[in-house]
Amino acid sequence: MTQHDPSLAIAELRANVAVPFERARAMPKSVYTSPDFARAEEEHVFAKDWLCAGRADALPNPGDYLTMTIAKEPVIILRDRDGVLRGMSNVCRHRMSTLLEGRGHVRSIVCPYHAWTYNLDGSLRGAPAMGLNEGFCKEDIRLPAVRVEDWLGWILVTLNPEAPPPTEALAEVEALVGYLDMGSYVEAFREEFTWDTNWKVLAENFMESYHLPVCHQGTIGGSVDLMQMTCPEGLAAFNYHWIIKNDTIPLSLAHPSNVQLTGDQRRITWLLSIYPALLITLTPGYFWYLSLTPKGPGQVGVLFGGGMAADWAADPEAERHLASVKALLDDVNVEDKGCVERVWQGLCAGMSAPGPLSHLERPNYDFARYIASRMPGG
Repeated sequence: MTQHDPSLAIAELRANVAVPFERARAMPKSVYTSPDFARAEEEHVFAKDWLCAGRADALPNPGDYLTMTIAKEPVIILRDRDGVLRGMSNVCRHRMSTLLEGRGHVRSIVCPYHAWTYNLDGSLRGAPAMGLNEGFCKEDIRLPAVRVEDWLGWILVTLNPEAPPPTEALAEVEALVGYLDMGSYVEAFREEFTWDTNWKVLAENFMESYHLPVCHQGTIGGSVDLMQMTCPEGLAAFNYHWIIKNDTIPLSLAHPSNVQLTGDQRRITWLLSIYPALLITLTPGYFWYLSLTPKGPGQVGVLFGGGMAADWAADPEAERHLASVKALLDDVNVEDKGCVERVWQGLCAGMSAPGPLSHLERPNYDFARYIASRMPGG
C-alpha cells in the first residue's frame, strides 16, 4: 500500500455496506478521518457528480457572478450578456492567478495580477503589453468552460463532461416533489460558514430525524414523534424522508390562496438529500438548503440558504413570517453545529467505534452505499 492509498478505508466501507440494512452499523471511522479517503472522495465523488452553487435567482442580472471550488478547482458561475448561466475556470490563462472572489457583479473579468481582461463568455478581451510577443494571439485564449445547469431553480455544476444531465439523473426527485414547483421558489437569504467536522457527518445529520428530540430539544425537538416517522429505501441519486407538519409554523403550509395543493400536499415537509452534498428541506411555503464542500477530513464549508414559495413571497406578511422561520433555523444550526462537531471529536478518539443503526437511519445506510459505489475498484 502506498503512502496515499485509500484502499484500506474503501475495503472497510465496502464490508460495512455488504450486510443487510437490518444488521447495518455506522460507517467505519476511516472513511471520515483518513486523508487518503478524503482525496479519493475529491477525485471520484466531487470531481465527478453534480454540485450545487445555490439558487439561480441569486444571479438575476447579466454580470452577476459567484465563485466556488470543486475538488480544488476554482470556478466562476455567472449570468452572461444573454442572460444564460455560464461556468468557467476562475484561473487566468496568463500566470494562473485566481480571478474573482466571493460573489458580486462585473462588466468584464479582470485579472488582479496583470489586468488580462475576459468577456462574460470567457473569451479574452485584452492583455496589456503583449504586442511584442510573437506567439500571442488573443483569439486563441479563453477561460475553459465548466458545465452548468439550471435545474428546478438550482444552479448545478460539474467538472465531469460525461455526467448525465440533472433532468435525467434527478428525474425521480422531480417525480416525487414536482407538484411543489421548486423552480418558482424565491431565495431570501444565502450565507457561508465553516464547521469543524467531516462533511459526511453533517450530511448524515441532515438525513436522519432520529436526533431531533435530543439535539434539538431547545427548538423543534418537541414537535417530533419518532414512532410516526418512516424512512423509505433511497434511490441511486438521492434519499429522502418526510414529516407531516401541524399548524405551528404557518409558513410551512400551503398559502391560503393556493388552490392547487390538496390534502396532505398542503402540509408535508420533504427532506431531500441529493448526492453527494445538496440537502434540501422543502415545504409548501418555504425551503432551506445546505450545500457542502469538504475542506480536508475535519472541516466542511457550508452554503446555507433559503426562501419562500412564490405565493408566500408575495404575501404582505411575508417578511414577518420569514424572519421568525430564519431565527428558528439559526438556532437549529447552532444546535446542529454542536452535535456534528462532537461527533467529529468522537471519531478522532481511540476508544470510539461505530454502532448499530436505528430503522430511522435508513438514509445513512443508503448514503454509505452511494459513497462506496463511487470508489475505485468496485
